[in-house]
Amino acid sequence: MNDSDAAEPRGLVEPRIPEADEADGGTWSAGWRGVLLPGAAAAAGAAAVLLLHLRDPHVEGAYGLCPVYALFGVYCPGCGGMRAVHNLTEGHIVDSLHSNLLALPVLALYALWVGDWVIRAWRGDGPRLPGINSVTMWTLLGAITVYTVLRNTPWGTWLTPV
Repeated sequence: MNDSDAAEPRGLVEPRIPEADEADGGTWSAGWRGVLLPGAAAAAGAAAVLLLHLRDPHVEGAYGLCPVYALFGVYCPGCGGMRAVHNLTEGHIVDSLHSNLLALPVLALYALWVGDWVIRAWRGDGPRLPGINSVTMWTLLGAITVYTVLRNTPWGTWLTPV
């Protein structure tokens, strides 16, 4: 029998985050330092939108070829997304929706998520990770599948990218 057998069992040690110096005024990730990563995500999104505004994706070969369309000759759910963002920056909302019906909602959700992340990071909290249940996930996947199939049929020509 050794000494460890006779001793009381050890309790779990709670992990803790080291506090910042008192001069910093709070936890390490609160304030300006916490906003760096979500700010970089916002800047990357804004840079992509600015690039799509300045360099027109309607010009043939401006960004290369869509691999799905080049290999299979069908439009994927993302086809026309860059053209949709370009049309949106030009103020042509209907053309944007016609280029890709999914681009505007995805762009709006990204902006809302990054904005929420910035606010939470300023307060010292982590990002809110989106979570969906299995019914919602399968519903979204089914809707995207129907959208993809429909835009590649004669009945869905109004969904093909312009």
